[in-house]
Amino acid sequence: MAVPENMLCSKTHEYVYEEDGYYYVGLTDYAIEQLGDIVFVEFPVVGEVYSKGEIFGTVESVKAASELYMPLTGRIIEIQEKLIENPELLNENPFEKIWLIKVEAEFFDEDRLDLIDYETYKKELE
Repeated sequence: MAVPENMLCSKTHEYVYEEDGYYYVGLTDYAIEQLGDIVFVEFPVVGEVYSKGEIFGTVESVKAASELYMPLTGRIIEIQEKLIENPELLNENPFEKIWLIKVEAEFFDEDRLDLIDYETYKKELE
């Protein structure tokens, strides 16, 4: 499974990485594994601004529902539309273009202070 090189993770199991000046937010493989088979994703409204730590959506699985927390402050500029009809795609590979939202952010340098790289994240789960 290919993990983006500059990916950072939150303690609430969301990830974020930057590409072409935008930030992509998704759920880590650990979170998806804990949830089980994903059956529904509730997305935010494109154009809305969310603060770091604010709930921006929900993921539901056959086991449970989980709230999604913003790992950075920013404006939602795109949602992963293919997950509306096919939420189970998250189960296949959360890092291969299966991000949840695309965000425009101005203060990422500040927001990233409590985020950790993927290797450290995995070690903390052990």
